[in-house]
Amino acid sequence: MANTVTYRQSMQSEAETNVPIGLITGTNLSAILGQHLRVIEVDTPFGAPSAAFVLTSISNRLIWCLARHGTSSQIKAFDVNYRANVWAFKELGVQSLIATATVGGINANVEIGDIVIPDQIVDYTFGRKHTFANELELASVDFTFPFSRTLREALNQALPDERPSSEQLHWTYGCTQGPRLETAAEINRMGKDGCDLVGMTLMPEAVLAREIGLHYAAICLVVNRAAGVGGKTIDIEQIPVMTSTRIPVLRDYLERVLQLIE
Repeated sequence: MANTVTYRQSMQSEAETNVPIGLITGTNLSAILGQHLRVIEVDTPFGAPSAAFVLTSISNRLIWCLARHGTSSQIKAFDVNYRANVWAFKELGVQSLIATATVGGINANVEIGDIVIPDQIVDYTFGRKHTFANELELASVDFTFPFSRTLREALNQALPDERPSSEQLHWTYGCTQGPRLETAAEINRMGKDGCDLVGMTLMPEAVLAREIGLHYAAICLVVNRAAGVGGKTIDIEQIPVMTSTRIPVLRDYLERVLQLIE
């Protein structure tokens, strides 16, 4: 399958074609971006990505950014064109891809407002186009450790000093289908499966990045307790409020991260 990239603006400087870092912004998280230096549309063999790609500068580093759910958050997690998104980052020359995501906390040691870096995934999704295997004639890929070790080291190093001890920095993300949130019984099962966090978007994003040779890791912002944790329901209206209040913290954290990535 031929590689194709179509640019809305055809002329790019040499600096703009040498941008090795990509950022995927999750629900209500696009506000962490700085000034839009360039906006381009990318076409792929798998159709159109979620939105146009934005070139921005954070901590004096140029990065390509994409809103996973579209510019108006109109694309539900199960409808995201994950293959087009990841393929386009590769075509743009990205080598290290950082995903941001809002999540619910299952583990009692995870507090609302925390930034958590997962190191494992349990995939509960179904029916998503989850591989490049046929197009790239791939054999099975090793997915024992689904996130890039070197990228996670940078993400963990940039965390605030008050974070838990090193043995507590191993978190498992459970990826559900959506769009509904989970039942209390489902969260109870996920906790027994070893999940600390629950979200809807890191799969198949993570495995597609592995198949295509990108370093991939995720920054998860905890915006609510998962269903039934502490015997409580979820206040849906408070999720965007919590997300908004943590944007400055997340932006500062991302600046520290980008200073650590070569």
